[in-house]
Amino acid sequence: MKTQTKAYAFGISAVLMWSTVATAFKLALQWLTPIQLVLLASISSILLLTGVLLWQRKLPLAWVYAKQRPGFFMLVGAINPFLYYLVLFKAYDLLPAQQAQSLNYTWAITLALLAVPFLKQQLRKQDVIAMALGYLGVLVIATRGDILAMQFDSVPGVLLALFSTLLWAGYWIINTRNSGDPVASLLVAFCFSLPMVLLYCWWSDGLPTWNAKAWLGAAYVGLFEMGIAFVCWVLALKFTHNTAGISNLIFISPFLSLFFIAYFLGEQIESATYIGLLLIISGLLIQQWRSKTKPLSADK
Repeated sequence: MKTQTKAYAFGISAVLMWSTVATAFKLALQWLTPIQLVLLASISSILLLTGVLLWQRKLPLAWVYAKQRPGFFMLVGAINPFLYYLVLFKAYDLLPAQQAQSLNYTWAITLALLAVPFLKQQLRKQDVIAMALGYLGVLVIATRGDILAMQFDSVPGVLLALFSTLLWAGYWIINTRNSGDPVASLLVAFCFSLPMVLLYCWWSDGLPTWNAKAWLGAAYVGLFEMGIAFVCWVLALKFTHNTAGISNLIFISPFLSLFFIAYFLGEQIESATYIGLLLIISGLLIQQWRSKTKPLSADK
């Protein structure tokens, strides 16, 4: 198989898996609280990532990273998976899946904004346009198209969904300081996070009891959302000669996700969701456009 063909195969596989997870979140949350889902999914992901590193003969790297930078990985693990998925799952618990998954796609816009103060990058004109379109899309989705009425299904749910984008963008900014193997680094972060998740779960909602459907759903989330999809995406970026082409595959995911939400959850996808999602995706595409114009300074 040619290298670029491998890249697209891995990229499409990752996108297909990510397209199913909004439905999986909602189904698993029928039997588990958000923190219980984080706990069981994290354990599943740790087992998977350990297996991947054993197969790659890179497992000793994880031990090396843990000894070299324990503080760094404790911080990263506190954000992902602990806080990020706790907040995200709580948003899914409060909102229809179509709203929560659409709002979550604004994280790339949040990343561009955070890159200004933390990475000293300049805010470009297309970033400003993307922000305007993206957050207009958020309003359209969250108000079901009735922007003037400003009535939301769940204000806390919308705020949590947007806060999750802040956490995810912050996670990637912090990871710019990590040049290690991505799979080994992710395993170390998850291992440092596990005691935090376990203690908080025991203290707040109690440890999950055995329920086959709940544990199967959590395992699916851990294996595919947190594990296999991540590995496939890393491999896609490794093999590709066209990073932009692979990156653009991600825009298929939210629309495919709506199909799974409608089919498996029975949610009627509203026209406002499609319109808002198109606005968000349009903003993200504009954000990726490389213009020859001078970037817009952050202080303007």
